[in-house]
Amino acid sequence: MAFENASPPLDDKAKRTRDLLASFYSTNTSGGGDGGGSSISPGRSTPADSINSPNFDSDLYMSILVQKLNLDGLLQKHVEMAAEIKNLDTDLQMLVYENYNKFISATDTIKRMKSNIVGMEANMEHLLNKIMSVQSKSDVVNKSLFEKREHIEKLHRTRNLLQKVQFIYDLPAQLGRCIKAEAYADAVRFFTGAKPIFEAYGDSSFQDCKRASEQAMDIVIQNLQEKLSSESVPIERRAEAVLLLKQLSFPVDNLKSKLLEKFEDCLLKFHNHSKEVELSESDGLPKASIGEFSKTAHAYLIIFPDSEVRLIKLAQDFFSKRYGIVQQHIKKRTSAANLLLMLRDIWNDLNVMDEVLPEAALPVHCLEAASGICRQYITTLFSHLLKEISELIRIQPRINGSEESPLQIALEGSKKAIFQGSMDLLVEFRQLLDDNLELLVKLRDLLRDWVQEGFQDFYQKLHQLFLLLCGSGNLSTKDSSNDSVQTEKVQTGLVLVLAQVSVYIEHAAIPRVTEEIAAYFSGGGMRAYERGPAFVPGEICRLFRSAGEKFLHRYINMKSQNLSIILKKRFTTPNWIKHKEPREVNMFVDLLLQELDGVVAEVRQVLQRGLTRRHRRSDSNGSTNSSRSNPLREDKFNRSNTQRAKSQFLESHLAKLFEQKMEIFTKVEYTQESVVSTVVKLCLKSLQEFVRLQTLNRSGFQQIQLDIEFLKNPLKEYVDDEAAIDFLLKEVISAAHERCLDPIPLEPPILDKLVNVKISKSKDQKTSA
Repeated sequence: MAFENASPPLDDKAKRTRDLLASFYSTNTSGGGDGGGSSISPGRSTPADSINSPNFDSDLYMSILVQKLNLDGLLQKHVEMAAEIKNLDTDLQMLVYENYNKFISATDTIKRMKSNIVGMEANMEHLLNKIMSVQSKSDVVNKSLFEKREHIEKLHRTRNLLQKVQFIYDLPAQLGRCIKAEAYADAVRFFTGAKPIFEAYGDSSFQDCKRASEQAMDIVIQNLQEKLSSESVPIERRAEAVLLLKQLSFPVDNLKSKLLEKFEDCLLKFHNHSKEVELSESDGLPKASIGEFSKTAHAYLIIFPDSEVRLIKLAQDFFSKRYGIVQQHIKKRTSAANLLLMLRDIWNDLNVMDEVLPEAALPVHCLEAASGICRQYITTLFSHLLKEISELIRIQPRINGSEESPLQIALEGSKKAIFQGSMDLLVEFRQLLDDNLELLVKLRDLLRDWVQEGFQDFYQKLHQLFLLLCGSGNLSTKDSSNDSVQTEKVQTGLVLVLAQVSVYIEHAAIPRVTEEIAAYFSGGGMRAYERGPAFVPGEICRLFRSAGEKFLHRYINMKSQNLSIILKKRFTTPNWIKHKEPREVNMFVDLLLQELDGVVAEVRQVLQRGLTRRHRRSDSNGSTNSSRSNPLREDKFNRSNTQRAKSQFLESHLAKLFEQKMEIFTKVEYTQESVVSTVVKLCLKSLQEFVRLQTLNRSGFQQIQLDIEFLKNPLKEYVDDEAAIDFLLKEVISAAHERCLDPIPLEPPILDKLVNVKISKSKDQKTSA
């Protein structure tokens, strides 16, 4: 019953099959039997209307069907039961056929077994008789040889004991022969074999043998120590010596410390020697005996299994020092090919060492060190390039130097240094990126990031260098006193060169570098995903665009300040109230024109000519005509001096009311005309302000009139806007007129005569020069 309860549940077909078999073989004789073949447990109550139950009641079953089903349902149930009866009959027939075949086969097998067993009992009895006969004869032999066997075994034990005793007595002589032959392994083996006997009988029977053997072993230990300390002995022999000393229970900890200290000294000597070696570009690192190093480490691991930690530290220090040598070469600006050669040598040696000491994790250690070296190499190359550019630009060009165009030479040299230097660095970095060295393959993403960061940092530092060379870390400050100090220290030509170089970097260098980076150094490691690309060309272009504009304005301001100094000396030195009658053009005009010639000479070397149309005074509708070309003014000179001055003053103010408003200062462009025009305009505005600060007598006013009249034509040669120059010169005369106590101008014939005299004198000076 327990087995039936524990068995898994059966489906309906299996249950029917088991019931059929039970009914066929009459294993279930009654409905209340044990049910060995039935699926219904006797103790479990089953309904009487269940067709598979042994307690099945057909009348009850039919009455229930009649109650539940209609006519169609009863017909359908009839069809189903007829089909099921047919299937059951078929299954029962098949079961009977299958079991019948099995019974026939079993019957045949039993018949064959009976025929084969016939005669076997007689054979077994015969075999048993033979076995008993052999056993009896064996007992007779054992009984007859028992006494002789005991005697032989006793003699054998005696012989072994005598051999041991003989070995003990011969041990000192045997040890002596081993010492002479340097067969220390045999000596240790003989002594350790006799040691248990010496421990048991050494104080009585074998006292002399023990003493002699120990003296011989002392010699052996001493010789092993000498061999261990000798550097000429191969490391395998030294390892064998340590193992023999360990077998003799000799303390080897002190020996281990001494040997490792010697090994450290050897590594230190190698490092010191490597530091003194100067390598050419074609040479690699000084070759270390990595084979000997690996053999030594392997032997030490065998000799001192507990020295692994110290060996790991020694190995890591060894390769760290080799990387230190690489770093020293990087500081001397080695090439990428030489760096690759050095890294490949170290990587190959590291693989050899990693096979001996994998616990040191040397590849990981090497990867970290190589990462630092590659980053240092990239940073160092950028630093060297920045230094070269700085040294090139710091050679302050002078116009009056031995070279005809020093600013142009400095400009072209700076352009070439920046552009070609950047391209050369990209070529060097591509060698690192394209190399198939396993070490560099793992660092490719980082190399891309470092190159991009390097260019970003390089151009930012170059921008700071330009600011520093211009004399200010922040050009946005408007402190005039600071500007004047910086003007004295910084050459104006250098500022102009830096302005043009900044434009070149923005329009030529950065786009080309961006193309190269996009082609070979795009992507990167985690930085590209976390913070975006390291190289942002738009930011660099904005920096240099802003810097170029600042440098250009600074150059203009510096030149304007130099001109203002000349004007200041001119207007603060004399006493304008007591000024004498003008006899010639003042010499400050020559100084002013000479300074403007210097501006033109510098600008022509650095900037290109513009394509803008020169603004002639005929283009302006304003009243900017010369005083001599106005017929009304000629008529007014016939009046009295007082009335003429008052009328001129009133007419000038009335003319301002009807003049067309003129834009004097426009955006400064990177052209010769634009820069020179701006300098001249600022100079004239300064001249106007200096005039307004003075109080003039008639002679002072006439002197200013004469100087301005002479400056008209020379100044128009410098600028591309004659109308603006006429307007500013007129403003200077107006300011002088306002500040004059008796503003009576010079007569036109006298004015023309003095101007022509100055022009003739200037031509004579140029001819003589």
